[in-house]
Amino acid sequence: MGYLLDTNIVSASLKQNVKVNTKLQEISSFKIDILISGITYYEVQRGLLRSNATKKLAWFQQFCQDYPILFLDDMRIFEKASEIHADLTNRGKIIQDADILIAATAIIHNLVLVSHDSDLTRVKDLQLENWLIS
Repeated sequence: MGYLLDTNIVSASLKQNVKVNTKLQEISSFKIDILISGITYYEVQRGLLRSNATKKLAWFQQFCQDYPILFLDDMRIFEKASEIHADLTNRGKIIQDADILIAATAIIHNLVLVSHDSDLTRVKDLQLENWLIS
């Protein structure tokens, strides 16, 4: 088992959040996989480009060398995302598509999703941790 970092966790790390960065170092020392979704890459990259944060962009590129990107290259992710969307819609608890795709990626790859987004607690069978409060 490993970890998939949500956008808000990567952003916290970029902002030098002590809790998140300490946890990243701790888990990395155990040689446990830590990855980010292609969706998270897109969300962080676009935000940094929009704000012209050149230093953080360089730091983010290094971050992506340390914590590889997990691409949406498996049809099972899209099938799971469709199931999640249907379930949440039927229960009247819909969340953003990007969050659904990230959650589906974590489920399909048997990863714990690390996020500070309470909406993700609505997703059935998702293993979730919040390093900003633990």
